[in-house]
Amino acid sequence: MCPVVKIFSIVLLWILLVAVGPLGGVNALLDRQTGERISVLLNSRGTLSAPLVGVARLFSHEQILELYQQREYRPVWTDGWLLKPEARSLIEHLREAGEHGLCGNDYLLAELEGLIRIQDDFSRHNLPLSPNNRAVLDLFLSQAFLTLATHMVEGQVDPALSHVDWNARRRKADLVKLLEYVVRTGRIATVLDDLLPPHEGYRQLVATLDEYQTVAALGGWPKIPPGPSLRLGDVDERVHALRNLLMLTGDLNEGVPAEPVYDDITHSAMKNFQLRHGLVDDGVVGPKSLLALNVPIEKRMRQIELNLERWRWMPKDFGARHVRINVADFLLEVMEQGVPVLSLPVIVGTKYRKTPIFSSRITYLEFAPYWTVPPTILREDKLPKIMADPSYLQRKHFKVLRKIGNEWIAVDPGEINWSGVTAENFPGMLRMEPGPWNPLGRVKFMFPNGFNVYLHDTNERYLFSRNVRSFSSGCIRVEKPEALAEYLLGVNSDSEKLSELFAQVSPSQVSIRPIPVHIQYWTAWVGGDGKVNFRPDVYLRDLDLDFALSEPRYRVLEQLKAGSDAGRWGGL
Repeated sequence: MCPVVKIFSIVLLWILLVAVGPLGGVNALLDRQTGERISVLLNSRGTLSAPLVGVARLFSHEQILELYQQREYRPVWTDGWLLKPEARSLIEHLREAGEHGLCGNDYLLAELEGLIRIQDDFSRHNLPLSPNNRAVLDLFLSQAFLTLATHMVEGQVDPALSHVDWNARRRKADLVKLLEYVVRTGRIATVLDDLLPPHEGYRQLVATLDEYQTVAALGGWPKIPPGPSLRLGDVDERVHALRNLLMLTGDLNEGVPAEPVYDDITHSAMKNFQLRHGLVDDGVVGPKSLLALNVPIEKRMRQIELNLERWRWMPKDFGARHVRINVADFLLEVMEQGVPVLSLPVIVGTKYRKTPIFSSRITYLEFAPYWTVPPTILREDKLPKIMADPSYLQRKHFKVLRKIGNEWIAVDPGEINWSGVTAENFPGMLRMEPGPWNPLGRVKFMFPNGFNVYLHDTNERYLFSRNVRSFSSGCIRVEKPEALAEYLLGVNSDSEKLSELFAQVSPSQVSIRPIPVHIQYWTAWVGGDGKVNFRPDVYLRDLDLDFALSEPRYRVLEQLKAGSDAGRWGGL
Protein backbone atom coordinates (compact mmCIF):
# COMPACT_ATOMS: atom_id res chain seq x y z
CA MET A 1 0.00 0.00 0.00
CA CYS A 2 1.19 3.53 -0.79
CA PRO A 3 2.47 5.09 2.49
CA VAL A 4 0.44 8.26 1.92
CA VAL A 5 -2.76 6.26 1.36
CA LYS A 6 -2.00 4.12 4.41
CA ILE A 7 -1.50 7.17 6.62
CA PHE A 8 -4.68 8.78 5.20
CA SER A 9 -6.78 5.65 5.91
CA ILE A 10 -5.50 5.40 9.47
CA VAL A 11 -6.25 9.09 10.09
CA LEU A 12 -9.73 8.79 8.54
CA LEU A 13 -10.56 5.73 10.62
CA TRP A 14 -9.26 7.51 13.79
CA ILE A 15 -11.43 10.56 13.04
CA LEU A 16 -14.52 8.39 12.57
CA LEU A 17 -13.88 6.47 15.79
CA VAL A 18 -13.43 9.68 17.74
CA ALA A 19 -16.51 11.26 16.17
CA VAL A 20 -19.00 8.42 16.50
CA GLY A 21 -17.44 5.91 18.88
CA PRO A 22 -16.86 2.19 18.26
CA LEU A 23 -17.04 0.45 14.89
CA GLY A 24 -20.80 -0.10 15.22
CA GLY A 25 -21.24 3.64 15.37
CA VAL A 26 -19.05 4.09 12.28
CA ASN A 27 -21.20 1.60 10.39
CA ALA A 28 -24.37 3.38 11.48
CA LEU A 29 -22.97 6.67 10.25
CA LEU A 30 -21.96 5.20 6.90
CA ASP A 31 -25.31 3.46 6.50
CA ARG A 32 -27.08 6.73 7.24
CA GLN A 33 -24.99 8.47 4.58
CA THR A 34 -25.72 5.67 2.09
CA GLY A 35 -29.44 5.86 2.85
CA GLU A 36 -29.48 9.61 2.28
CA ARG A 37 -27.87 9.16 -1.14
CA ILE A 38 -30.28 6.32 -2.02
CA SER A 39 -33.20 8.61 -1.20
CA VAL A 40 -31.78 11.39 -3.37
CA LEU A 41 -31.08 9.07 -6.29
CA LEU A 42 -34.50 7.43 -6.19
CA ASN A 43 -36.36 10.72 -5.91
CA SER A 44 -34.27 12.75 -8.32
CA ARG A 45 -36.43 11.93 -11.39
CA GLY A 46 -33.34 11.39 -13.50
CA THR A 47 -31.76 14.80 -12.85
CA LEU A 48 -28.51 13.56 -11.29
CA SER A 49 -26.81 12.03 -14.30
CA ALA A 50 -23.44 13.66 -13.76
CA PRO A 51 -22.19 11.37 -10.96
CA LEU A 52 -23.15 8.27 -12.99
CA VAL A 53 -21.64 8.95 -16.39
CA GLY A 54 -21.11 5.63 -18.22
CA VAL A 55 -23.85 3.78 -16.36
CA ALA A 56 -26.42 2.96 -19.05
CA ARG A 57 -29.20 1.39 -17.00
CA LEU A 58 -30.52 2.11 -13.56
CA PHE A 59 -33.59 1.38 -11.46
CA SER A 60 -35.73 -0.19 -14.21
CA HIS A 61 -37.64 -2.42 -11.80
CA GLU A 62 -40.81 -0.77 -10.50
CA GLN A 63 -40.49 -2.30 -7.03
CA ILE A 64 -37.14 -0.64 -6.30
CA LEU A 65 -38.81 2.47 -4.90
CA GLU A 66 -41.34 0.43 -2.89
CA LEU A 67 -38.54 -1.63 -1.36
CA TYR A 68 -36.49 1.31 -0.16
CA GLN A 69 -39.45 3.35 1.01
CA GLN A 70 -40.46 0.46 3.25
CA ARG A 71 -36.88 0.39 4.62
CA GLU A 72 -36.78 4.19 5.09
CA TYR A 73 -34.00 4.10 2.47
CA ARG A 74 -31.63 2.01 4.59
CA PRO A 75 -29.15 0.04 2.45
CA VAL A 76 -29.94 -3.62 1.79
CA TRP A 77 -26.61 -5.13 0.81
CA THR A 78 -23.98 -3.19 2.75
CA ASP A 79 -23.03 -2.95 6.39
CA GLY A 80 -21.09 0.26 6.76
CA TRP A 81 -18.42 0.09 4.08
CA LEU A 82 -18.48 -3.71 3.83
CA LEU A 83 -20.58 -5.89 1.53
CA LYS A 84 -22.79 -8.48 3.16
CA PRO A 85 -22.18 -12.15 2.15
CA GLU A 86 -25.60 -12.20 0.43
CA ALA A 87 -24.32 -9.65 -2.10
CA ARG A 88 -21.51 -11.93 -3.20
CA SER A 89 -23.88 -14.89 -3.31
CA LEU A 90 -26.16 -12.89 -5.61
CA ILE A 91 -23.23 -12.09 -7.90
CA GLU A 92 -22.45 -15.81 -8.18
CA HIS A 93 -26.05 -16.49 -9.21
CA LEU A 94 -25.83 -13.74 -11.83
CA ARG A 95 -22.69 -15.32 -13.24
CA GLU A 96 -24.56 -18.62 -13.53
CA ALA A 97 -27.57 -17.09 -15.31
CA GLY A 98 -26.35 -18.48 -18.63
CA GLU A 99 -26.97 -21.99 -17.34
CA HIS A 100 -30.69 -21.16 -17.45
CA GLY A 101 -30.63 -19.48 -20.85
CA LEU A 102 -30.53 -16.02 -19.24
CA CYS A 103 -28.01 -13.22 -19.79
CA GLY A 104 -26.08 -11.90 -16.80
CA ASN A 105 -25.85 -8.43 -18.30
CA ASP A 106 -29.65 -8.13 -18.08
CA TYR A 107 -28.99 -7.95 -14.34
CA LEU A 108 -26.23 -5.29 -14.42
CA LEU A 109 -23.55 -7.95 -13.93
CA ALA A 110 -20.79 -6.01 -15.71
CA GLU A 111 -21.58 -2.82 -13.80
CA LEU A 112 -21.81 -4.68 -10.50
CA GLU A 113 -18.52 -6.49 -10.95
CA GLY A 114 -16.81 -3.18 -11.74
CA LEU A 115 -18.24 -1.54 -8.61
CA ILE A 116 -17.36 -4.51 -6.44
CA ARG A 117 -13.77 -4.50 -7.68
CA ILE A 118 -13.52 -0.87 -6.59
CA GLN A 119 -15.27 -1.71 -3.31
CA ASP A 120 -12.81 -4.54 -2.61
CA ASP A 121 -9.84 -2.35 -3.46
CA PHE A 122 -11.01 0.34 -1.04
CA SER A 123 -11.69 -2.28 1.65
CA ARG A 124 -8.15 -3.63 1.38
CA HIS A 125 -7.00 -0.12 2.24
CA ASN A 126 -9.53 0.23 5.07
CA LEU A 127 -11.33 2.96 3.18
CA PRO A 128 -15.06 3.29 2.47
CA LEU A 129 -16.46 4.02 -0.98
CA SER A 130 -18.03 7.42 -1.40
CA PRO A 131 -21.67 7.57 -0.21
CA ASN A 132 -22.82 8.02 -3.81
CA ASN A 133 -21.03 4.87 -5.02
CA ARG A 134 -22.22 2.88 -2.01
CA ALA A 135 -25.79 3.95 -2.82
CA VAL A 136 -25.47 3.02 -6.48
CA LEU A 137 -23.95 -0.37 -5.62
CA ASP A 138 -26.80 -1.11 -3.20
CA LEU A 139 -29.45 -0.05 -5.71
CA PHE A 140 -27.85 -2.08 -8.50
CA LEU A 141 -27.79 -5.19 -6.32
CA SER A 142 -31.46 -4.75 -5.42
CA GLN A 143 -32.41 -4.22 -9.03
CA ALA A 144 -30.41 -7.29 -10.06
CA PHE A 145 -32.17 -9.46 -7.47
CA LEU A 146 -35.66 -8.21 -8.30
CA THR A 147 -35.13 -8.50 -12.06
CA LEU A 148 -33.60 -11.97 -11.88
CA ALA A 149 -36.37 -13.11 -9.53
CA THR A 150 -39.03 -11.69 -11.85
CA HIS A 151 -37.55 -13.55 -14.83
CA MET A 152 -37.39 -16.79 -12.86
CA VAL A 153 -41.01 -16.54 -11.73
CA GLU A 154 -42.73 -14.99 -14.77
CA GLY A 155 -40.24 -15.25 -17.61
CA GLN A 156 -38.44 -12.52 -19.51
CA VAL A 157 -41.23 -12.02 -22.06
CA ASP A 158 -44.97 -11.60 -21.58
CA PRO A 159 -46.40 -14.48 -23.68
CA ALA A 160 -49.70 -12.66 -24.15
CA LEU A 161 -47.82 -9.96 -26.06
CA SER A 162 -45.52 -12.18 -28.11
CA HIS A 163 -48.28 -14.68 -29.08
CA VAL A 164 -51.87 -13.64 -29.78
CA ASP A 165 -53.29 -17.05 -28.87
CA TRP A 166 -51.15 -17.98 -25.85
CA ASN A 167 -52.97 -17.92 -22.52
CA ALA A 168 -50.57 -18.99 -19.76
CA ARG A 169 -51.32 -19.29 -16.03
CA ARG A 170 -48.05 -17.86 -14.80
CA ARG A 171 -46.63 -17.99 -11.30
CA LYS A 172 -46.56 -14.95 -9.03
CA ALA A 173 -44.51 -13.98 -5.99
CA ASP A 174 -44.17 -10.95 -3.69
CA LEU A 175 -40.54 -10.20 -4.53
CA VAL A 176 -40.16 -7.30 -2.08
CA LYS A 177 -41.16 -9.59 0.78
CA LEU A 178 -38.77 -12.22 -0.52
CA LEU A 179 -35.91 -9.76 -0.57
CA GLU A 180 -36.75 -8.65 2.95
CA TYR A 181 -36.69 -12.33 3.94
CA VAL A 182 -33.27 -12.69 2.32
CA VAL A 183 -31.97 -9.68 4.25
CA ARG A 184 -33.35 -11.07 7.49
CA THR A 185 -32.21 -14.69 7.08
CA GLY A 186 -29.31 -14.57 4.64
CA ARG A 187 -30.83 -17.50 2.68
CA ILE A 188 -30.44 -15.96 -0.77
CA ALA A 189 -29.27 -19.15 -2.50
CA THR A 190 -32.27 -21.09 -1.18
CA VAL A 191 -34.71 -18.34 -2.17
CA LEU A 192 -33.39 -18.02 -5.73
CA ASP A 193 -33.31 -21.78 -6.24
CA ASP A 194 -36.90 -22.03 -5.00
CA LEU A 195 -37.99 -19.44 -7.58
CA LEU A 196 -36.96 -21.65 -10.48
CA PRO A 197 -39.69 -23.67 -12.24
CA PRO A 198 -40.19 -26.74 -10.01
CA HIS A 199 -40.67 -29.16 -12.91
CA GLU A 200 -38.33 -32.01 -13.77
CA GLY A 201 -38.66 -31.07 -17.44
CA TYR A 202 -37.05 -27.72 -16.70
CA ARG A 203 -34.16 -29.22 -14.75
CA GLN A 204 -33.52 -31.76 -17.51
CA LEU A 205 -33.33 -29.05 -20.17
CA VAL A 206 -30.94 -27.02 -18.00
CA ALA A 207 -28.66 -30.07 -17.74
CA THR A 208 -28.87 -30.60 -21.51
CA LEU A 209 -28.00 -26.97 -22.18
CA ASP A 210 -24.92 -27.38 -20.00
CA GLU A 211 -23.85 -30.43 -22.03
CA TYR A 212 -24.37 -28.59 -25.32
CA GLN A 213 -22.46 -25.55 -24.06
CA THR A 214 -19.51 -27.84 -23.28
CA VAL A 215 -19.60 -29.40 -26.76
CA ALA A 216 -19.89 -25.95 -28.35
CA ALA A 217 -16.89 -24.70 -26.35
CA LEU A 218 -14.86 -27.60 -27.76
CA GLY A 219 -15.73 -26.68 -31.33
CA GLY A 220 -19.26 -28.02 -31.82
CA TRP A 221 -20.05 -30.92 -34.12
CA PRO A 222 -18.98 -31.58 -37.70
CA LYS A 223 -21.01 -30.73 -40.78
CA ILE A 224 -22.03 -33.60 -43.05
CA PRO A 225 -21.19 -32.72 -46.68
CA PRO A 226 -23.98 -32.93 -49.28
CA GLY A 227 -24.32 -36.03 -51.40
CA PRO A 228 -26.61 -38.93 -52.26
CA SER A 229 -28.78 -40.50 -49.57
CA LEU A 230 -26.89 -42.87 -47.28
CA ARG A 231 -28.41 -46.33 -46.85
CA LEU A 232 -27.40 -49.37 -44.85
CA GLY A 233 -24.32 -50.95 -46.41
CA ASP A 234 -23.25 -47.89 -48.42
CA VAL A 235 -19.56 -47.02 -48.54
CA ASP A 236 -19.03 -43.27 -48.28
CA GLU A 237 -16.31 -41.12 -46.71
CA ARG A 238 -19.07 -38.99 -45.11
CA VAL A 239 -19.76 -41.88 -42.72
CA HIS A 240 -16.75 -40.76 -40.63
CA ALA A 241 -18.26 -37.30 -40.05
CA LEU A 242 -21.66 -38.87 -39.44
CA ARG A 243 -20.27 -41.14 -36.72
CA ASN A 244 -18.41 -38.28 -35.05
CA LEU A 245 -21.59 -36.20 -34.97
CA LEU A 246 -23.75 -39.04 -33.65
CA MET A 247 -21.24 -39.67 -30.86
CA LEU A 248 -21.39 -35.99 -29.85
CA THR A 249 -25.21 -36.04 -29.86
CA GLY A 250 -25.22 -39.17 -27.66
CA ASP A 251 -26.87 -41.40 -30.26
CA LEU A 252 -23.78 -43.52 -30.91
CA ASN A 253 -21.36 -45.08 -28.46
CA GLU A 254 -17.64 -44.94 -29.03
CA GLY A 255 -15.69 -47.92 -30.30
CA VAL A 256 -17.40 -48.29 -33.70
CA PRO A 257 -15.57 -49.52 -36.83
CA ALA A 258 -13.21 -47.09 -38.55
CA GLU A 259 -14.18 -48.10 -42.09
CA PRO A 260 -16.40 -45.73 -44.15
CA VAL A 261 -19.18 -48.32 -44.28
CA TYR A 262 -22.67 -47.37 -43.20
CA ASP A 263 -22.91 -50.34 -40.85
CA ASP A 264 -25.69 -51.66 -38.60
CA ILE A 265 -24.47 -49.81 -35.49
CA THR A 266 -24.33 -46.42 -37.21
CA HIS A 267 -27.63 -47.14 -38.96
CA SER A 268 -29.30 -47.88 -35.61
CA ALA A 269 -27.81 -44.71 -34.09
CA MET A 270 -29.16 -42.71 -37.01
CA LYS A 271 -32.64 -44.08 -36.33
CA ASN A 272 -32.31 -42.86 -32.73
CA PHE A 273 -31.36 -39.43 -34.03
CA GLN A 274 -34.38 -39.40 -36.35
CA LEU A 275 -36.76 -40.38 -33.57
CA ARG A 276 -35.44 -37.58 -31.37
CA HIS A 277 -35.99 -35.05 -34.16
CA GLY A 278 -39.46 -36.14 -35.22
CA LEU A 279 -38.27 -37.63 -38.52
CA VAL A 280 -39.25 -40.90 -40.18
CA ASP A 281 -36.97 -43.41 -38.41
CA ASP A 282 -35.88 -45.45 -41.43
CA GLY A 283 -32.16 -44.91 -40.88
CA VAL A 284 -31.76 -43.39 -44.34
CA VAL A 285 -29.75 -40.16 -44.36
CA GLY A 286 -31.90 -38.36 -46.93
CA PRO A 287 -32.43 -34.61 -47.48
CA LYS A 288 -34.58 -34.02 -44.37
CA SER A 289 -32.28 -36.02 -42.08
CA LEU A 290 -29.21 -34.31 -43.55
CA LEU A 291 -30.80 -30.93 -42.89
CA ALA A 292 -31.46 -31.88 -39.24
CA LEU A 293 -27.93 -33.24 -38.82
CA ASN A 294 -26.43 -29.99 -40.08
CA VAL A 295 -28.31 -27.68 -37.72
CA PRO A 296 -25.45 -25.93 -35.84
CA ILE A 297 -25.16 -26.70 -32.15
CA GLU A 298 -25.57 -22.98 -31.40
CA LYS A 299 -29.02 -23.07 -32.99
CA ARG A 300 -29.98 -26.11 -30.90
CA MET A 301 -28.76 -24.32 -27.79
CA ARG A 302 -30.95 -21.37 -28.65
CA GLN A 303 -33.88 -23.71 -29.18
CA ILE A 304 -33.30 -25.09 -25.68
CA GLU A 305 -33.10 -21.55 -24.24
CA LEU A 306 -36.42 -20.61 -25.85
CA ASN A 307 -38.11 -23.65 -24.33
CA LEU A 308 -36.59 -22.87 -20.92
CA GLU A 309 -38.33 -19.50 -21.21
CA ARG A 310 -41.62 -21.30 -21.89
CA TRP A 311 -41.12 -23.36 -18.73
CA ARG A 312 -40.93 -20.09 -16.80
CA TRP A 313 -44.44 -19.30 -18.08
CA MET A 314 -45.87 -22.53 -16.74
CA PRO A 315 -48.00 -22.88 -13.57
CA LYS A 316 -46.35 -24.32 -10.50
CA ASP A 317 -48.45 -27.49 -10.62
CA PHE A 318 -50.04 -29.25 -13.59
CA GLY A 319 -51.96 -31.67 -11.40
CA ALA A 320 -50.90 -35.14 -10.26
CA ARG A 321 -53.20 -36.53 -12.94
CA HIS A 322 -53.61 -34.51 -16.13
CA VAL A 323 -53.75 -34.50 -19.91
CA ARG A 324 -51.08 -32.65 -21.84
CA ILE A 325 -50.83 -32.05 -25.57
CA ASN A 326 -47.60 -30.95 -27.22
CA VAL A 327 -48.79 -29.24 -30.38
CA ALA A 328 -45.29 -29.22 -31.92
CA ASP A 329 -44.96 -32.99 -31.37
CA PHE A 330 -48.54 -33.88 -32.42
CA LEU A 331 -48.87 -35.98 -29.28
CA LEU A 332 -51.30 -36.30 -26.37
CA GLU A 333 -50.18 -37.85 -23.08
CA VAL A 334 -52.12 -38.70 -19.95
CA MET A 335 -49.80 -38.15 -16.99
CA GLU A 336 -49.98 -39.66 -13.52
CA GLN A 337 -47.40 -38.53 -10.97
CA GLY A 338 -45.12 -37.33 -13.78
CA VAL A 339 -45.28 -40.61 -15.73
CA PRO A 340 -47.17 -41.00 -19.03
CA VAL A 341 -49.78 -43.76 -18.77
CA LEU A 342 -51.31 -43.17 -22.21
CA SER A 343 -49.80 -41.66 -25.37
CA LEU A 344 -51.89 -40.91 -28.45
CA PRO A 345 -51.01 -39.21 -31.75
CA VAL A 346 -53.06 -36.12 -32.53
CA ILE A 347 -53.77 -33.76 -35.42
CA VAL A 348 -53.55 -30.04 -34.65
CA GLY A 349 -54.39 -26.79 -36.42
CA THR A 350 -52.73 -25.57 -39.57
CA LYS A 351 -50.22 -22.73 -39.45
CA TYR A 352 -53.04 -20.45 -40.62
CA ARG A 353 -55.50 -21.72 -37.99
CA LYS A 354 -53.18 -22.46 -35.12
CA THR A 355 -54.25 -24.48 -32.10
CA PRO A 356 -54.08 -21.99 -29.19
CA ILE A 357 -52.07 -22.58 -26.02
CA PHE A 358 -53.98 -22.65 -22.75
CA SER A 359 -55.06 -24.79 -19.79
CA SER A 360 -58.53 -25.93 -18.78
CA ARG A 361 -60.34 -29.03 -17.42
CA ILE A 362 -62.10 -31.79 -19.33
CA THR A 363 -65.51 -32.06 -17.67
CA TYR A 364 -67.65 -34.18 -20.00
CA LEU A 365 -67.72 -36.27 -23.18
CA GLU A 366 -70.28 -35.84 -25.93
CA PHE A 367 -71.05 -38.88 -28.06
CA ALA A 368 -72.56 -38.68 -31.57
CA PRO A 369 -71.89 -34.94 -31.56
CA TYR A 370 -73.29 -32.31 -33.84
CA TRP A 371 -70.75 -30.13 -35.59
CA THR A 372 -71.60 -26.44 -35.39
CA VAL A 373 -69.62 -24.67 -38.10
CA PRO A 374 -67.41 -21.91 -36.63
CA PRO A 375 -67.67 -18.40 -38.16
CA THR A 376 -64.28 -18.52 -39.87
CA ILE A 377 -64.98 -21.85 -41.57
CA LEU A 378 -68.48 -20.68 -42.46
CA ARG A 379 -67.13 -17.57 -44.16
CA GLU A 380 -64.07 -19.08 -45.86
CA ASP A 381 -65.13 -22.65 -46.66
CA LYS A 382 -68.83 -23.45 -46.41
CA LEU A 383 -70.70 -20.36 -47.54
CA PRO A 384 -69.01 -20.16 -50.98
CA LYS A 385 -69.97 -23.80 -51.61
CA ILE A 386 -73.56 -23.22 -50.48
CA MET A 387 -73.85 -20.12 -52.67
CA ALA A 388 -72.60 -22.09 -55.67
CA ASP A 389 -74.91 -25.06 -55.01
CA PRO A 390 -77.66 -24.91 -52.33
CA SER A 391 -78.09 -28.70 -52.61
CA TYR A 392 -74.66 -28.91 -50.95
CA LEU A 393 -76.43 -28.61 -47.59
CA GLN A 394 -78.51 -31.77 -48.01
CA ARG A 395 -75.73 -33.78 -49.64
CA LYS A 396 -73.33 -33.00 -46.81
CA HIS A 397 -75.88 -33.49 -43.98
CA PHE A 398 -76.02 -29.84 -42.93
CA LYS A 399 -79.01 -28.04 -41.45
CA VAL A 400 -79.64 -24.34 -41.03
CA LEU A 401 -81.18 -23.64 -37.62
CA ARG A 402 -82.80 -20.46 -36.37
CA LYS A 403 -83.45 -19.72 -32.71
CA ILE A 404 -87.13 -19.24 -31.90
CA GLY A 405 -87.68 -18.63 -28.22
CA ASN A 406 -85.40 -21.06 -26.42
CA GLU A 407 -85.25 -23.63 -29.22
CA TRP A 408 -83.28 -24.02 -32.39
CA ILE A 409 -85.63 -24.84 -35.27
CA ALA A 410 -84.52 -26.18 -38.67
CA VAL A 411 -85.14 -23.82 -41.60
CA ASP A 412 -86.00 -24.95 -45.13
CA PRO A 413 -82.94 -23.93 -47.22
CA GLY A 414 -85.24 -23.39 -50.20
CA GLU A 415 -86.93 -20.49 -48.40
CA ILE A 416 -83.63 -18.61 -48.01
CA ASN A 417 -82.56 -16.02 -50.59
CA TRP A 418 -78.93 -17.09 -50.73
CA SER A 419 -77.88 -14.30 -53.10
CA GLY A 420 -77.80 -11.77 -50.28
CA VAL A 421 -76.41 -14.00 -47.52
CA THR A 422 -73.02 -13.27 -45.97
CA ALA A 423 -71.25 -14.77 -42.97
CA GLU A 424 -72.30 -11.72 -40.95
CA ASN A 425 -76.04 -11.95 -41.76
CA PHE A 426 -76.26 -15.75 -42.04
CA PRO A 427 -79.87 -16.67 -41.13
CA GLY A 428 -79.13 -18.77 -38.07
CA MET A 429 -76.61 -21.48 -37.34
CA LEU A 430 -75.06 -24.04 -39.70
CA ARG A 431 -74.87 -27.49 -38.10
CA MET A 432 -73.89 -30.93 -39.38
CA GLU A 433 -75.79 -34.00 -38.21
CA PRO A 434 -74.05 -36.89 -36.36
CA GLY A 435 -72.79 -39.75 -38.50
CA PRO A 436 -69.74 -41.19 -40.27
CA TRP A 437 -69.52 -38.03 -42.39
CA ASN A 438 -69.17 -35.79 -39.35
CA PRO A 439 -65.59 -34.40 -38.96
CA LEU A 440 -65.93 -34.72 -35.16
CA GLY A 441 -66.38 -38.47 -35.51
CA ARG A 442 -68.14 -40.31 -32.71
CA VAL A 443 -67.05 -38.33 -29.63
CA LYS A 444 -65.66 -35.03 -28.48
CA PHE A 445 -63.95 -34.27 -25.19
CA MET A 446 -65.12 -30.95 -23.81
CA PHE A 447 -63.29 -28.40 -21.68
CA PRO A 448 -64.51 -24.79 -21.26
CA ASN A 449 -62.40 -22.21 -23.06
CA GLY A 450 -62.76 -18.99 -24.98
CA PHE A 451 -61.26 -20.42 -28.16
CA ASN A 452 -64.02 -22.95 -28.93
CA VAL A 453 -61.35 -25.67 -29.05
CA TYR A 454 -61.79 -29.27 -27.92
CA LEU A 455 -60.50 -32.80 -28.49
CA HIS A 456 -62.44 -35.05 -30.80
CA ASP A 457 -62.57 -38.15 -32.99
CA THR A 458 -62.25 -37.76 -36.77
CA ASN A 459 -63.57 -39.31 -39.95
CA GLU A 460 -60.19 -38.77 -41.68
CA ARG A 461 -58.06 -41.38 -39.95
CA TYR A 462 -55.66 -41.71 -42.86
CA LEU A 463 -54.07 -38.38 -41.84
CA PHE A 464 -52.53 -40.01 -38.76
CA SER A 465 -50.07 -41.81 -41.03
CA ARG A 466 -48.41 -38.46 -41.77
CA ASN A 467 -45.33 -37.44 -39.82
CA VAL A 468 -46.32 -33.77 -39.64
CA ARG A 469 -49.99 -33.53 -38.66
CA SER A 470 -51.20 -29.93 -38.82
CA PHE A 471 -54.46 -30.23 -40.77
CA SER A 472 -57.28 -29.11 -38.46
CA SER A 473 -58.98 -25.74 -38.05
CA GLY A 474 -57.69 -25.37 -34.48
CA CYS A 475 -59.33 -28.26 -32.62
CA ILE A 476 -57.34 -31.39 -31.79
CA ARG A 477 -58.17 -34.74 -33.38
CA VAL A 478 -57.25 -37.89 -31.43
CA GLU A 479 -56.21 -41.07 -33.22
CA LYS A 480 -57.64 -43.52 -30.68
CA PRO A 481 -60.53 -41.76 -28.94
CA GLU A 482 -61.73 -45.09 -27.52
CA ALA A 483 -58.55 -45.36 -25.43
CA LEU A 484 -58.91 -41.82 -24.08
CA ALA A 485 -62.62 -42.30 -23.37
CA GLU A 486 -61.89 -45.59 -21.61
CA TYR A 487 -59.37 -43.86 -19.34
CA LEU A 488 -61.57 -40.85 -18.57
CA LEU A 489 -64.72 -42.90 -17.97
CA GLY A 490 -62.88 -45.52 -15.92
CA VAL A 491 -64.25 -48.48 -17.89
CA ASN A 492 -62.64 -51.44 -19.62
CA SER A 493 -62.06 -51.37 -23.37
CA ASP A 494 -64.33 -54.40 -23.80
CA SER A 495 -67.06 -52.79 -21.70
CA GLU A 496 -70.53 -53.04 -23.17
CA LYS A 497 -71.20 -49.49 -21.95
CA LEU A 498 -68.29 -48.11 -23.99
CA SER A 499 -69.44 -49.94 -27.12
CA GLU A 500 -72.96 -48.59 -26.71
CA LEU A 501 -71.73 -45.03 -26.27
CA PHE A 502 -69.62 -45.15 -29.42
CA ALA A 503 -72.50 -46.72 -31.38
CA GLN A 504 -74.97 -43.95 -30.58
CA VAL A 505 -76.61 -42.00 -33.40
CA SER A 506 -78.12 -39.22 -31.29
CA PRO A 507 -76.06 -36.78 -29.20
CA SER A 508 -75.64 -37.49 -25.49
CA GLN A 509 -73.37 -36.12 -22.79
CA VAL A 510 -71.53 -38.10 -20.12
CA SER A 511 -69.96 -36.24 -17.20
CA ILE A 512 -66.56 -37.31 -15.82
CA ARG A 513 -64.44 -36.47 -12.84
CA PRO A 514 -62.78 -33.25 -14.09
CA ILE A 515 -59.19 -33.60 -15.19
CA PRO A 516 -56.79 -30.75 -16.05
CA VAL A 517 -55.78 -30.45 -19.68
CA HIS A 518 -52.76 -28.42 -20.79
CA ILE A 519 -52.22 -27.54 -24.45
CA GLN A 520 -48.55 -26.66 -24.78
CA TYR A 521 -45.88 -25.97 -27.40
CA TRP A 522 -42.47 -27.56 -26.87
CA THR A 523 -39.85 -27.72 -29.63
CA ALA A 524 -37.19 -29.06 -27.25
CA TRP A 525 -37.63 -31.36 -24.25
CA VAL A 526 -36.02 -34.34 -22.56
CA GLY A 527 -37.86 -37.63 -22.94
CA GLY A 528 -38.33 -40.44 -20.47
CA ASP A 529 -35.13 -42.08 -21.74
CA GLY A 530 -33.11 -39.01 -20.75
CA LYS A 531 -32.48 -37.99 -24.38
CA VAL A 532 -33.24 -34.51 -25.66
CA ASN A 533 -35.85 -34.21 -28.40
CA PHE A 534 -36.20 -31.45 -30.98
CA ARG A 535 -39.10 -30.64 -33.28
CA PRO A 536 -39.54 -28.22 -36.18
CA ASP A 537 -41.12 -24.89 -35.29
CA VAL A 538 -44.37 -25.61 -37.18
CA TYR A 539 -46.10 -22.40 -36.02
CA LEU A 540 -42.95 -20.20 -36.05
CA ARG A 541 -43.47 -19.60 -32.32
CA ASP A 542 -39.74 -20.00 -31.67
CA LEU A 543 -39.12 -17.28 -34.23
CA ASP A 544 -41.70 -15.02 -32.56
CA LEU A 545 -40.22 -15.62 -29.11
CA ASP A 546 -36.64 -15.07 -30.27
CA PHE A 547 -37.71 -11.73 -31.73
CA ALA A 548 -39.69 -10.78 -28.62
CA LEU A 549 -36.68 -11.42 -26.38
CA SER A 550 -34.76 -8.77 -28.30
CA GLU A 551 -37.59 -6.22 -28.23
CA PRO A 552 -38.04 -4.25 -24.97
CA ARG A 553 -41.78 -3.71 -25.52
CA TYR A 554 -42.44 -7.44 -25.14
CA ARG A 555 -40.45 -7.91 -21.96
CA VAL A 556 -42.11 -8.45 -18.59
CA LEU A 557 -40.38 -5.56 -16.84
CA GLU A 558 -41.50 -3.09 -19.49
CA GLN A 559 -45.09 -4.12 -18.74
CA LEU A 560 -44.50 -3.72 -15.00
CA LYS A 561 -43.32 -0.17 -15.58
CA ALA A 562 -46.13 0.72 -17.98
CA GLY A 563 -48.61 1.27 -15.15
CA SER A 564 -46.20 3.16 -12.93
CA ASP A 565 -44.38 6.48 -12.97
CA ALA A 566 -41.52 4.97 -14.98
CA GLY A 567 -39.78 8.30 -15.34
CA ARG A 568 -39.38 8.43 -11.59
CA TRP A 569 -36.60 5.88 -11.69
CA GLY A 570 -36.20 5.21 -15.40
CA GLY A 571 -32.51 6.16 -15.50
CA LEU A 572 -30.04 8.63 -14.18
